[in-house]
Amino acid sequence: MFSWMYWTTPVAIFFCCIGLLLAGMTVWEIKSPTVLRKGFLPMRTTRGDRLFIGLLSAAYVNLAFVGLSAKLMEWLSLEVEPSIWFSFVLSMALLGLIMRKA
Repeated sequence: MFSWMYWTTPVAIFFCCIGLLLAGMTVWEIKSPTVLRKGFLPMRTTRGDRLFIGLLSAAYVNLAFVGLSAKLMEWLSLEVEPSIWFSFVLSMALLGLIMRKA
């Protein structure tokens, strides 16, 4: 069923985190309905809005890292491509920042 995608450990953990986030946000929304809040984004957002924006940002960070990893290897004179774990940590930190401060 999942043979169409190359499942590495970081990719599987990334998708598991997304699933857990969605489940957690659903329970949180049922227990305590959200209110609009103004953060550093130029609009008022709910928790769901911030999660959506954060997930999109995390996806773009991971895609950019995958696209630039060969160039990073060349620029930094590395012998092997940098680990995808760097982009995973960076994307989850960005998601946390958006959820907390936006």
